[in-house]
Amino acid sequence: MAVTFSNLHTEAGLKSVNDHLSGKTYISGDQLTKDDIKVYGAILEQPSSDLYPNASKWYQAVSAKLASSFPGEAVGVRFGSQAAPAGAAPAKEAAKPAADDDDDDDIDLFGEETEEEKAAAESREAAKASAKKKESGKSSVLMDVKPWDDETDMKKLEEAVRSVQMDGLLWGASKLVPVGYGIKKMQIMLTIVDDLVSVDTLIEERLTEEPINEYVQSCDIVAFNKI
Repeated sequence: MAVTFSNLHTEAGLKSVNDHLSGKTYISGDQLTKDDIKVYGAILEQPSSDLYPNASKWYQAVSAKLASSFPGEAVGVRFGSQAAPAGAAPAKEAAKPAADDDDDDDIDLFGEETEEEKAAAESREAAKASAKKKESGKSSVLMDVKPWDDETDMKKLEEAVRSVQMDGLLWGASKLVPVGYGIKKMQIMLTIVDDLVSVDTLIEERLTEEPINEYVQSCDIVAFNKI
C-alpha cells in the first residue's frame, strides 16, 4: 500500500515522515528502495536530530547508501499536491473536516463548480504535472571535492561549495575523508534535475572558478545514479 506524504518542506511534513519511521529503518521496510529516494529528494535538507530523530537518522543512512544500488522492492510512494496560491482556495475546501484530508484532490462530478473552484483545480493539476516531470528526471551524485593543501580551511571550502545555488540543484550530506599527508577531501551528495543541471558545467564553470577556486583545487564524480 502506497504511503502519502505532503509538504515535506514544512514542519508538519517532516513530522509525518518522522512518525512514519518510528520503529522502521526505511520508508518501505528494512531495505533501501526507490521510495526512500523519492522522499529523500523532496526534503530540502537533513532534518534536525533534536526535533525529528527518526527522520534525521534515516536521512543520514540514505545519504551514505545512495552510491550503491537499491536492493529492496519499492511499494510506491505518492505525494500530496502543493497548496493552492493564497486567496485561490475555495471556502468549500477550507471547510472540509480533517477526516477528508486524503481526498483533497477529488472533484465533485455531481455538483456545479464555481470559477474559483475550477481555477484551484487547474492550479493543483499543474503543480502535480510539474512535480511529476521533475521527479522523472532526477539523478543522485556523489562528488569528491579536493583542497589545495593541508592548510586549506575545509569549513570555508564546504561553505563555498554550498553557496552555489541553481534551479534543480539540492546539496545533501557531506563528510571529510583523509587522503594522506594531513590532507582531507570532502565527499558531498547532491541531487539534480537532469534537464536543469549539468554536473560537468557545475564543476567547470562554478566550483573550480573564482572565488570558489581559492579553496577548491578539483572535483571528481565518484558515483552518478538515476533516480
